[in-house]
Amino acid sequence: MTPSYKLVWFVPASHLQATRDAVFVAGAGWIGDYSRCSWATLGEGSFFGGEGTQPALGAAGREETVAEYRVETVVPPEKLTAVVAALRRAHPYEEPAFDVYERVEA
Repeated sequence: MTPSYKLVWFVPASHLQATRDAVFVAGAGWIGDYSRCSWATLGEGSFFGGEGTQPALGAAGREETVAEYRVETVVPPEKLTAVVAALRRAHPYEEPAFDVYERVEA
């Protein structure tokens, strides 16, 4: 069995393709001989920007609700650091929300 990771991030539609492109160029999204593999679904995110924040959407000091995509893709262990860095660079938020899960492929 080969260990790998699943990267999940949340992003507004305006940056969906840019973040996908960034993580794919950095080495994510390969399943066998298929590249640029991902899944995305639309949902609703919320946040409250504290003092000193500069939200890309909405305003600091008030609760905001925004339409965002949840995007998932696979990442090989040797590419994880580069893929996360690429996601951070391409993402419009000061603090991008993302998770990394360890997975095992059969």
